[in-house]
Formats: sequence, structure tokens, C-alpha cells
Amino acid sequence: MSGAAFKIPQSVLVVIHTPQLDVLLIERADAPGYWQSVTGSKDTEDEAWEATARREVAEETGIQGGELRDWALENVYEIYPRWRHRYAPGVTHNRERVLGLCVPAGTPVQLSPREHRAWRWLPWQEAADACFSPSNAEAILQLPSRR
Repeated sequence: MSGAAFKIPQSVLVVIHTPQLDVLLIERADAPGYWQSVTGSKDTEDEAWEATARREVAEETGIQGGELRDWALENVYEIYPRWRHRYAPGVTHNRERVLGLCVPAGTPVQLSPREHRAWRWLPWQEAADACFSPSNAEAILQLPSRR
């Protein structure tokens, strides 16, 4: 990555949902057809998970507020080769912390067009089926026991 710092291989996965368990999915701009929850890397090694989650949610969806809960769940996964260039040479795995964010039904969504091209609310089972990421799908399937 010329002129930019490499991404830190520590990120958040934020499952945004309503009290009725409808889940917000957003479609990646750089990979049409790839639907996911909000994700994003820490800006600094010592940035708190909650701070990373709130920042990424605001940047990617425009959503402010809501009830954020740290699920105290972490996934370690191999970074997809198509995105590995964003990390320092030799970095192949990422540590992802899972959080849930409950917002009222009808919460407005405003996407960052450079990152995402579409959004939709789906019942939690359908949202899990629509995710391209296995760890994202698994997190959504845990939603009923985590609220």
C-alpha cells in the first residue's frame, strides 16, 4: 500500500439488529454480491473494541447510538487473498471481535459509497444465509441467544 499505513490485523464484526431480530446487511462496493455486517480494523493497537465498533458503524452506515454489547467472542481467520495486500507483508490472519448493536426498527441507514453499494434488513435466519463470510453467518445465528 503506497503512501498508506497497513491495516492492523485486529478488527470488529458488528451485528446490527432490531429488537425483532431483523439484521442489517450491507453489500461491499469492491465485491458486488458480498453481503456482510459492519466490519473494520482498529486504527491503533490500543483502540478499545467498543470505540472501533462505534467508529466503523458510524463510518459505514451513518448510525449513531444504539445499545452496543461486546459478545466476548473472537474469531481468527485467514484473510482472503484478494484483500491481503492491505496488510503488512507476511500477515495472513486476522483476529475479529464480535459485538452486537441493537437499534430501533426503521433506523435510517446512510452508506459510505466508497465502501458499500446497498443495504437491506432481513430476518436473522435469512441474513445468516445471505452472508458470504462463515464467521459473520455464525455470529448472526447466535443472535437470539445474545440479545
